[in-house]
Amino acid sequence: MKKLPQISDAEFEVMDVIWKYAPVSTSEITDRLTATTDWSPKTIFTMLSRLEKKGVIAHEKESRVFVYTPCVKKEAYLAAESRTLADRFFDGAMKQMVVSFLDQKNLTPEDLAELQSILDKKRRQ
Repeated sequence: MKKLPQISDAEFEVMDVIWKYAPVSTSEITDRLTATTDWSPKTIFTMLSRLEKKGVIAHEKESRVFVYTPCVKKEAYLAAESRTLADRFFDGAMKQMVVSFLDQKNLTPEDLAELQSILDKKRRQ
């Protein structure tokens, strides 16, 4: 798989809207983000432009409206970021990363049951 470009936390918020609602117009993106952030529409347009230059989104013009779609699936981006995190902080050891996260958070019995189910499913594969 080719290396995915780095995106900032703010750009990730924009991507999250696009992943959830694609195909999505500029005005829809702006409406959703101005409701949850203090960003101006100009800031959002700038981030859309940066994301397009990075190749993670594309737009088409439908009459007089730009409509955006992701070029990268959210799952692929999260998987790449997880690998980067494991490589950077845990010498590539995914097990160490998971243990570190588990040690940092109080888990409910339901959380533990769900994690056990995920592990059991993975073991069967």
